[in-house]
Amino acid sequence: MFGEAKKLHLIEEILKIEDAALLAEVETVIAKSKLHAVGRRSFTSFAGMWTKEEADELEKTIAEGCEQIHPDEWK
Repeated sequence: MFGEAKKLHLIEEILKIEDAALLAEVETVIAKSKLHAVGRRSFTSFAGMWTKEEADELEKTIAEGCEQIHPDEWK
């Protein structure tokens, strides 16, 4: 509910603005926020983005760099 109260407070403050330039700036900020809005995507929407070669290269990099066990580091 805190978010809703904050929104109402901002609306009240915007209604008090009498300076056209300031109101235009507020409008610009709101418009810019809509440009960068990103909706949620399912994981399956990423399927097929890489070629087989790219996927193989990533798998090789992980195998070479992340799946190595160095027993001396555990002492």
